[in-house]
Amino acid sequence: MKQSVVILGSTGSIGVNTLDVMGMHPELFRVFALTASTSVDAMFAQCVQYQPTFAVMADAHSGLDLQQRCAAQGLAVQVLWGTKAIADMAAHPEVDTVMAAIVGAAGLAPCMEAARSGKRLLLANKEALVVGGHLFMEAVRAGGATLLPIDSEHSAIFQSLPDDVQSWQSRVDKIILTASGGPFRTRDPQTLHMVTPQEACAHPNWVMGRKISVDSATMMNKALEVIEAKFLFGMEPRQIEVVIHPQSVIHSMVQFVDHSVVAQLGTPDMRGPIAYGLSWPARIHSGAAALDFTQMAALTFEPFSSHDHMRRFPGLNLAWRVLEGPDGAPAVLNAANEVAVDAFLNGKIRFDQIHQVNLETLDAVQFTRPESLDALIDLDRQSRFTAQGISRRLGR
Repeated sequence: MKQSVVILGSTGSIGVNTLDVMGMHPELFRVFALTASTSVDAMFAQCVQYQPTFAVMADAHSGLDLQQRCAAQGLAVQVLWGTKAIADMAAHPEVDTVMAAIVGAAGLAPCMEAARSGKRLLLANKEALVVGGHLFMEAVRAGGATLLPIDSEHSAIFQSLPDDVQSWQSRVDKIILTASGGPFRTRDPQTLHMVTPQEACAHPNWVMGRKISVDSATMMNKALEVIEAKFLFGMEPRQIEVVIHPQSVIHSMVQFVDHSVVAQLGTPDMRGPIAYGLSWPARIHSGAAALDFTQMAALTFEPFSSHDHMRRFPGLNLAWRVLEGPDGAPAVLNAANEVAVDAFLNGKIRFDQIHQVNLETLDAVQFTRPESLDALIDLDRQSRFTAQGISRRLGR
């Protein structure tokens, strides 16, 4: 029987790659619903090609536009809009699998719905774990959902860990996240105030959206991945290490108590972890190129703790700070970073001020432990308001 799949964020890079993998296996998957924010042109093209049952846009203006285009084309696609409609798709009774590829905290609510509904949840949205934390994991357990990480690093860890989850605590010494170092790995830290958005979005290995590309340039993406890893794999913060691996061939590693290391290798192509998530525990063709070890240059590693890297990437250390702080601190960091990256991309602050916005927001926001989704949303809103004020002050 075919898996019925919803792709949350279908017009982004993860969504496009997911559709590509699914298109290679029409006998295994059917596109039940696609959702997007405001990219009507791209969504209409996907509706024409993939003929989903539902297509959902984030707002009425985009939804009505798409609805008119689909009707003019004679497509039998039901067009909906609004955040509730997106969340409803994630919990729809006809859906088996949800690819969560919405960027940012906007993906939290539909991810929670998918978890509560017991779906196979392919998690490419960092914020569900970073913001949701223990509440999201409780929803996964309560709903009986199958949670499969899609980030290349977390997929690599998942593939390297033993099948017996109960043995992880006794067998695993630490997990090692690899980081490419992004476009500024060798750049003089004193020149980072001059970085332009175009430079920050020019990743040497991966093709990604603008926000994620900037996070890679600051290595805030790795800070968020450290937080994710803590919740996904139940490790203590001290058991999570980051090393810089410029070639992006080893996607991450697990070191066991006997100091043996298991690593997952592959080309830098997100279709690999996407195909693994869609087919787990089986494996299917992904379209990613095979590694040719005879043509491979040396694999190198650099400690994040080197003096220059600490100056280039000060935000990475914030991961361990918020994990050692009160529940909710990761949500504050995530909200601040989203605001700061947006301000940078729109020319309102400098690249080197992203970290300053994040740091000052963490120091300024006062909160109690969030006990519900509404409380998390309120904390996210409060943190964004604070970060926006800090960004305006710095941009003067």
